[in-house]
Amino acid sequence: MKYTEKNRDIFASHKIESPGRMVFHFFNAALLIFLGLICFFPFWYEVCISFSSNRAVLAKEVSILPVEFTLEAYAYVLERLPFWKSLLVTVERVAIGLPISMLLMTLAAYPLSKDKSKFRFRSFYVWFFFITMLFNGGMIPSYLLIVQLGLLDSVWALILPGAFNVFNMLLLLSFFRNIPAGLEDAARVDGAGHLRTLLSIFLPISKPVLATVALFTLVGSWNSWFDGMIYMKTDHYPLQTYLRTIVYSYDFGNMSLSDQMRLAQMSPKGIKAAQMTIGALPILLVYPLLQKYFVSGITLGSVKE
Repeated sequence: MKYTEKNRDIFASHKIESPGRMVFHFFNAALLIFLGLICFFPFWYEVCISFSSNRAVLAKEVSILPVEFTLEAYAYVLERLPFWKSLLVTVERVAIGLPISMLLMTLAAYPLSKDKSKFRFRSFYVWFFFITMLFNGGMIPSYLLIVQLGLLDSVWALILPGAFNVFNMLLLLSFFRNIPAGLEDAARVDGAGHLRTLLSIFLPISKPVLATVALFTLVGSWNSWFDGMIYMKTDHYPLQTYLRTIVYSYDFGNMSLSDQMRLAQMSPKGIKAAQMTIGALPILLVYPLLQKYFVSGITLGSVKE
């Protein structure tokens, strides 16, 4: 058989690893599995609490499996109007804020990824954005600005202040700079302008970093609670702000007598766990859809040297 480059690759793929290498892979995998379990167990414990009875939770019998399985906590949570209102606010925040954030960061990262020969003041603007990561106006000036703009107690108060994340923009910038210059030059020869080059060349081959930045933005918006506590009224709290209020205390004064009697028969800890589980579920469902894009080297082979 003729020994070609293709055959060499086949032989290399079936090469037997040394014992030391195999031991390294085994311990590496074991360590990663152990760390994954450590990160996963607190969430799984909350899930078990949410499906356990009041007696089992109070007796601290719940560990890695639910005890005396029950859905009472979830039934109580899903009947609560404030929970659904807060969930709707968060969904609105993410649905509007995510596209705006991705648009702003992409439009900033594209020109800043050019060389100084193409964008003379590139370094100045990069430092201009970077310094905002080190210094900011503070909470009081930010609050006063939101008030003066008339955004208080509106969903825009949750979206606009954090719409542009400099760290995520720098991730996009770094990825754009690694795209082979030959692709952009070829687009220029074909008569494409900057917008066409961005839409037809840069974005399609930047799916890994776009998915990563989108996930960072999504998780950040979904889990944010402090801005909701500052800018929003109680009946317009986003989900995480609402969950924080019920984690620390229950407002029995606003509960009806029937709700108070029903709550006395259930575990408050189980109800909190059920609400936190439902709140985390959308992110857990979205992550597998974006995880397939977390690969590197997607541009390899685009340009032949």
